[in-house]
Amino acid sequence: MIKTVVMERKPLSLSERTYLPQIASGLKTTFSNLFKKKVTLQYPEQRPSIPRGYRGVPTLVKDPNGREKCVSCQLCEFVCPPKAIRITPGHIPEDDEERSHVEKAPEEFEIDMLRCIYCGYCEEVCPEEAIFLQENYSLSGYSREELVNDKEKLYEMGGTLPDKHFKWDKKKTDEEQGNAH
Repeated sequence: MIKTVVMERKPLSLSERTYLPQIASGLKTTFSNLFKKKVTLQYPEQRPSIPRGYRGVPTLVKDPNGREKCVSCQLCEFVCPPKAIRITPGHIPEDDEERSHVEKAPEEFEIDMLRCIYCGYCEEVCPEEAIFLQENYSLSGYSREELVNDKEKLYEMGGTLPDKHFKWDKKKTDEEQGNAH
């Protein structure tokens, strides 16, 4: 047997029936914000300040000599949670003296920005410091294909960063080191 419960409503007062408390509350909010400093930015002419630790668009960077830092180890591809990175390893010609000590370089390197979740794992795991998250937050395109960044576009966006390690430079000979002291 189902028992029904009847709820009784108390009648509304005159102020509640005319919505006066709600109108007064809204006007109070309006007047309190009317004389405050404006927070609206006229985008794109004005840009917001980027907070420290912001994780933006992943890009590839070159060393100060303009050489490719990526050695196609594929760690970033393996660690990427949404599988947004795709690398096709390629070989370096043996007659390339500048990079003779490097085994391979990426033939193709793509990051699908529609899949990327900006976690920063790719930057953390890269042993060559070839991937950096840039402070770019405004990506747009007219098609899905425009948001799949290939190797050339990734290098264009990343540019060249100073390298503290100079690991791609050839070691100085003992004679050169002796002259430096």
